[in-house]
Amino acid sequence: MIDRSEWKGEFASRFKRHEDELKWLYCELYHSDMGAYEYFVDMLYRSYKARPESLKTMDRAREAYPDWYKGHELVGMLMYVNAFAGTLKGVEEKLDYIADCGVNYLHLMPLLESPKGRSDGGYAVSDFRKVQPELGTMEDLYNLSEKCHERGIAVCLDFVMNHTSEDHEWAKKARAGDPEYQRRYFFYDTWDIPNWYEQTVPQVFPTTAPGNFTWCEEAKKVVMTTFYPYQWDLNYANPTVFNDMTDNMLYLCNNGIDIIRLDAVPYIWKALGTTCRNLLQVHTLVRMMRMVCEIVCPGTLLLGEVVMEPSKVVPYFGTVEKPECHLLYNVTTMASIWHTVATKDVRLLAHQMEQVFSLPKQYTFLNYLRCHDDIGWGLDYEFLGQFGQREVPHKKYLNDYLTGKWPGSPSMGELYNDDPRLGDARLCGTTASLCGIEKARKDGDADAMEKAVRLDIMLHAFMFTMSGLPVLYSGDEVAQENDNEYRSDPLKADDSRYLHRGNMDWKKAELRHDETTVEGKLFAAIQRFEALRADHLVFDGAADAWLLNTGNDHVLGIGRYNKGEKLLALFNFSDKEQIAWVNDPDRYADLLTGEETDAKSVTLPAGGFKWLFQE
Repeated sequence: MIDRSEWKGEFASRFKRHEDELKWLYCELYHSDMGAYEYFVDMLYRSYKARPESLKTMDRAREAYPDWYKGHELVGMLMYVNAFAGTLKGVEEKLDYIADCGVNYLHLMPLLESPKGRSDGGYAVSDFRKVQPELGTMEDLYNLSEKCHERGIAVCLDFVMNHTSEDHEWAKKARAGDPEYQRRYFFYDTWDIPNWYEQTVPQVFPTTAPGNFTWCEEAKKVVMTTFYPYQWDLNYANPTVFNDMTDNMLYLCNNGIDIIRLDAVPYIWKALGTTCRNLLQVHTLVRMMRMVCEIVCPGTLLLGEVVMEPSKVVPYFGTVEKPECHLLYNVTTMASIWHTVATKDVRLLAHQMEQVFSLPKQYTFLNYLRCHDDIGWGLDYEFLGQFGQREVPHKKYLNDYLTGKWPGSPSMGELYNDDPRLGDARLCGTTASLCGIEKARKDGDADAMEKAVRLDIMLHAFMFTMSGLPVLYSGDEVAQENDNEYRSDPLKADDSRYLHRGNMDWKKAELRHDETTVEGKLFAAIQRFEALRADHLVFDGAADAWLLNTGNDHVLGIGRYNKGEKLLALFNFSDKEQIAWVNDPDRYADLLTGEETDAKSVTLPAGGFKWLFQE
């Protein structure tokens, strides 16, 4: 049995608060394997003891104010370390710039050790306790986190928990024939069971990495590889996997990581005869991880990467009594935004907003215009069907428009994982290039540039209007365009997602305070949005939010109210001037200009918006 005689103080009280549920869930999932459970609990205490005192102090402050991330003060930025500043020390040297951007939530994309050419952008981890050497060391990561904390910046890092690289120590031992390590993955002597899985399990990358299994020549066995052949799925039915991966997660937390992004979390439990997605056991694992954090490092947040339709996403919040993730991505809204840019019709986006507004206010989403990945068209086609839209031709239109193939389109995106057989493809591109800034610059068209910049600003205003945490993709704040040079790099050429993962353009960044430039106009607008959002309670996550009827299918209207403050936000997705027929009898002030106005028939320029405020 575990010797708990030295357990005292906050660890003992936190553990006692969760002990009954944690033990019950663990024993139910792992068939009352008490040896594994005792090892697990002992590991939690070791992790707590190893946690630096500065992080324990931050834990206590956040424990006293558990909703610290739910207000209207946080603004995020997502970046690849190498693309932004070369190394972790380089990022540390750029903290003044990050602060100038108004950012206090910094998401560092995968930076742990992974093999070159077989990393999927860092998502094939070969060592969860080492930083990729060219980026720095774990000490550099800890030092950067400390500097961020001194500035009030929280740090987020991906935790790739579904799989390891085939170069991971466990995988090497499994390949060499060690049965203990083969049990950490899914190994089969023949293709019989893998073929049974294939009957029900969808393919993630049907064109670039078809199938869910790969033959391992060294082991003379078949191994499960849901994503790419070099990413071996972990078997969470083995308690050793859960114990050791949780230990790895806590190691990252103890190196200053405030937000753990649970990568591909819906995939982590596998069962024959199912899709191996969103199984009940996944929620048991996430619930246990939430309790682990509340015991060892309660200042830490769990961010779930659930890139699926809303009915699949929301359950990962858990319940009020038994919460799971603190934060989830507002992925369907992101896809619906670009659908609306392409169609100029706000009805689908309004339908999506209505679903979001109906959720409990304690649910906190990350809102974003784009991420490191592609834009997939997981839209509500049943809803679109009532307007005569069919899924395959509609997806083709969206992709044609946003890649500039549709007549009159200003967008310059590219397709990713195009599957002509299914009539499906995903989309890549920076926000600026999708809005038309790149094309306007190439064409030397001043009018088109004005429209494109206005659209880009409007989309950011929409993101800042939503409850939750707005996250900028690094470079978007200065209208960074597509990196069309990615094709010349043999390690990137086959993956069009690198189109929008280009190196930070520091020449553009130098123009950020010159409002006669495109870069300066966009940067100033985003800074203004951040300041207004921080200053006004109407943007708080506790605010009431509802749809406004604008009487115009080109204009989205959102109302917000909190503690005496009211906001009417209007967004024109058309490329022509539109009128929003709000017909509100009260007087308002334009929140950006201070000018008094009514809210009856509100004129909006092409791609324009208005924030009408009342207190």
